[in-house]
Amino acid sequence: MSDGIKQIAAGIIVYEGSVLIAQRKRGKDLEFFWELPGGKLEAGETLEECLQRELLEELDLKVNVGSLFMRSSYEYPFGSFVINAFLAECTSPIITKICEHEQYKWVKPQEMLDYQFSPADVPIVKAYVQSLSK
Repeated sequence: MSDGIKQIAAGIIVYEGSVLIAQRKRGKDLEFFWELPGGKLEAGETLEECLQRELLEELDLKVNVGSLFMRSSYEYPFGSFVINAFLAECTSPIITKICEHEQYKWVKPQEMLDYQFSPADVPIVKAYVQSLSK
């Protein structure tokens, strides 16, 4: 296990009122848990650039990254992470590539509460759904 906290850029990716969620792959840490798509920050890039790069690499999905919605920290047995969740929009919901996940779904925000998200994502999902009901 490497030392230090890993910074993750994740997207609350919205298309016509639905949000993109992704299910982690079999055999990976937190297999089959759902998460907001994104990935680990690499040296020399901003969190926004990281999110755009990860979504292109993993989904072939182009997004317009908006503001930081919130951060969530979590310490797993396999490492410590900070999830930086950004609001983002895409112009097309078509996903032509799937390499890091079992599956993806577009769901209404309230439906996100019906899925088992990874522990680091849970506070973000709850806060996002609550923010829409105000």
